[in-house]
Amino acid sequence: MPAVIRGGRRQATPAPRRRAAAQPRGPARAQQAPATFFDQGLTPGMAWMGLGGFAFIAVAIALFGWGADLSRATGRAIDNQIAALGFRLEQVHVQGASAAGQRAILDELRLERGQPLVFMNLDALRDQVEGVGWVSEARVVRLLPNTLVIEVSERRPTAVWQLEGETRVVDANGTVIPGAEPGRFAELPLLVGAGANQAASELIPLVQRWPRLRDRLDAAVWVDGRRWNLLLRDGSVIQLPAEGLDQAFVQLEAMDQAERLLDLGFARVDMRVAGNVAIEPRGAA
Repeated sequence: MPAVIRGGRRQATPAPRRRAAAQPRGPARAQQAPATFFDQGLTPGMAWMGLGGFAFIAVAIALFGWGADLSRATGRAIDNQIAALGFRLEQVHVQGASAAGQRAILDELRLERGQPLVFMNLDALRDQVEGVGWVSEARVVRLLPNTLVIEVSERRPTAVWQLEGETRVVDANGTVIPGAEPGRFAELPLLVGAGANQAASELIPLVQRWPRLRDRLDAAVWVDGRRWNLLLRDGSVIQLPAEGLDQAFVQLEAMDQAERLLDLGFARVDMRVAGNVAIEPRGAA
């Protein structure tokens, strides 16, 4: 929309004011007549011409499909005018995300400094953010005149899952986090086997609750889709039962407190049969 240029036109010499008749003192109680279509200085003929023009445009939009183009052009013009008033994007704040998550979100949105802010589609932006692998839920807020705030609930890396030679980072629900590099999470438990990512939701909290085991754990192998083998860094193996996993951990921890089990350097602890524990010393036949 072209800017209005003031000046450049001769101004008529104002006519001398006539002295107004004296008005009685006291509060004025003027009554304003109800506004009508013709109160804007339009004659009836001009009004009917205008209505005819609107009718023509409506018919043209319906018959020839001009509506989408007209809507886009109008939207762009309004956006540009509002941006010219200072309502343009200058700052983006991403809250609740790690550094890697922030990079992934901004790479997905591809926002540009200076773009119009008022008519941004916040629902569409939220859908884009929730499409990023790091994000489980998002909220997008516009703060006028120039700021966009993106609040996210992020999928927290919980373990590294290995399957057929490939490794992926997963969250507490076993969901793969796209874009997360496994090499940056060497401190996380390693899960091995088909379905291990989904089955780990019960195992990982138990391991995290027992620091002596957590610090010695090298990998957890999901066996036959029903139970776990824990491989320790010193080569020891703990064979856990298919059922009663929490009771097995209570029993293991009690044995470790009484006998310092994890420091003995055993070859294998077999707990596959509920209620029975068999310990095989290292180097035994």
